[in-house]
Amino acid sequence: MTGTRPARSGRPADPGGPESPGALASAGFAVLPDLASRQLGGSVVFANDELFAEKENLIKPEASAFAAGTFGHKGKIYDGWETRRRREPGHDHAIVRLGSPGVVHGVVVDTAHFRGNYPPQISVEAACADGYPSPAELAGMAWQTLVGRTGALGDTANSYAVADRHRWTHIRLSIYPDGGVARFRVHGEVLPDPAFLAGTIDLAAMENGGKVIGCSDAFYSSPGNLILPGRARVMGDGWENARRRGPGYDYVVVALAAAGRLRQVEIDTSYFVGNAPGWVRLLAADHGSAGLGSGGSGGLGSAGTAGPGSGGSASPGGPALPDGSDVPADSWWEVLPETRVQPDTRHRFLTGSQRAATHVRLDVIPDGGLARLRVFGEIVPGALADLRQRWRAALPDAPGTAGADGAA
Repeated sequence: MTGTRPARSGRPADPGGPESPGALASAGFAVLPDLASRQLGGSVVFANDELFAEKENLIKPEASAFAAGTFGHKGKIYDGWETRRRREPGHDHAIVRLGSPGVVHGVVVDTAHFRGNYPPQISVEAACADGYPSPAELAGMAWQTLVGRTGALGDTANSYAVADRHRWTHIRLSIYPDGGVARFRVHGEVLPDPAFLAGTIDLAAMENGGKVIGCSDAFYSSPGNLILPGRARVMGDGWENARRRGPGYDYVVVALAAAGRLRQVEIDTSYFVGNAPGWVRLLAADHGSAGLGSGGSGGLGSAGTAGPGSGGSASPGGPALPDGSDVPADSWWEVLPETRVQPDTRHRFLTGSQRAATHVRLDVIPDGGLARLRVFGEIVPGALADLRQRWRAALPDAPGTAGADGAA
């Protein structure tokens, strides 16, 4: 239902706040989605040793915690992956199946809280596997070096850029000779198999290639959460901005997986009880040539956080949030007019638009939080053909294979 809201004097036609074009491009790979994250369906399928702390801790989305004085039968309890002291030649390693296969731009080997027991050196390799290989099958596949053996520091988020632009499904982290790693982040672009993008899909979903490329404010939580798989479990799983004290409103811009025709949208305010928007509005644009648009390398992942700010600014020392200004103002058309929404509610709206769109902008008026944004539609044939071509071009020369009954 479209509701009439009280007049707000001085509210501008466009969202308030300073512009920051190109901010994402200069922010580094850490703002890209973490392809290994459990939030995207990642899994640590193998580790040759995990005596002190289990391998699954590597891909937890939250930062590693430390509790002094907590000891178990095997020693200090760490929120990370830790192997025993090696007394023979060799090294330890863990294999991560990416939640969303894609092109890796950089990795972070975070040794937080590991000070006297961190690995002094690491390396990172990748494989592209068909099907669902077992750890034994993965061991026999060809692995490509992404980060050669290099130094690492203790109690540090060690960042390593990756130049290779092939598509990978599995990543192997090796530590020399042993030790502990708190978290392992694999930042990059999602590049899904286009065979699964036919028919009606969620064009905004991160796992399908959607990206958040602009946001007015992310004081409390990242806008990248809006397009994660599944339902939000708590308020912190969504996007929440600061309370707006002046004119204007907040917004988020999403580059869709590819140009598509919008059929229906879902705007979910679940768990936002006293801090949901009063009204929302959805705009669409067809601007495939935008610098950060569909098919580009931009995007804010759920780990691409920003702190205090308004209208596109971020916390001191952190990456500035882009504003989506690469899409010209006159490119937008209205898909959903300004509509009243309710707290803690999944709202579904039919759109039935015949125009193909590459981007959407969701305005939250005047501010407030959302759990999820879904944009259902079909990719147009030409765009789907382009995705197939890009996918084929990104495959390594000799991808691995596994039987259909492989289980990893």
